[in-house]
Amino acid sequence: MPRLVEVKPLLRYRLWLRFDDGVEGVVDLSGLVGKGVFVIWKDEERFRSVRIGDGGELVWEQDVDLCPDALYLEITGKRPAEVFPNLKTVQEIHA
Repeated sequence: MPRLVEVKPLLRYRLWLRFDDGVEGVVDLSGLVGKGVFVIWKDEERFRSVRIGDGGELVWEQDVDLCPDALYLEITGKRPAEVFPNLKTVQEIHA
């Protein structure tokens, strides 16, 4: 899986991301603002404090993080099986 190497916060709860395979793009996270742990984003300055964590995840303070794999899929429009070749579906496991 490609690793996240750069993140830049944009206006209106969007992030520009770049991965080590050259893929880059913008994700809109505005739909999460105020929901559950994402309540901290109601203050847009806190949203803008995003950084890449030690494990390659996106991190806000100590309590909020996002998996870069899901964001990679969103940017590329790929399905999980296209990115994770060893991924098995439930149907394949029970066949």
